[in-house]
Amino acid sequence: MSKPSQPSFGKFIALFMIGLGLLSIGVVLFILSKEAVNASASSQDFSTIPSEVDFPAPELSLTDLNGNPVSLANYRGQVVLVNLWATWCPPCREEMPTLLAFYEKYKSKGFVLVAVDQGETAEQVIPFVKEFGLTFPVWLDEENIAGREFATISLPSSYVVDRNGQVKLMWLGGISKKNLEAYVPKIINE
Repeated sequence: MSKPSQPSFGKFIALFMIGLGLLSIGVVLFILSKEAVNASASSQDFSTIPSEVDFPAPELSLTDLNGNPVSLANYRGQVVLVNLWATWCPPCREEMPTLLAFYEKYKSKGFVLVAVDQGETAEQVIPFVKEFGLTFPVWLDEENIAGREFATISLPSSYVVDRNGQVKLMWLGGISKKNLEAYVPKIINE
């Protein structure tokens, strides 16, 4: 009988180096694939797509930042995006620059955006309005009436009301520029 052969130290080192090389290639491929996934994800739009709905807008009457009475009925004949939000809400903060740019682009076409803050005082909201340079109407809703009227507790939530006072689109979650441009101009141009 012959003795089983023992691998030489040189063979061991060679196999170790091949294994280390294969492991290094695997790590590099993993990192490259992760970067490709991240690049792909950053170019995709993961914001909420609106639901198409058809119900009468609520008769919402609140106050503006100066305490003056305001009403959704005063905007009949215009397309209104009612945005329910709060200063403490991260997706609300994230979508505000997009909403502002969309408002500025379409306000001359009979479009208005009404931002209804849920549950906060003017003292809490005014610094936020100044920070973002908001030019659209901002209403206060310390009692969360709008949330009850639109039957939601989600923030942000947005509703597009057509010129006849019918709610046509509903978003629960943040809105992207891409989705605003894909859905709202159709209603503005009707």
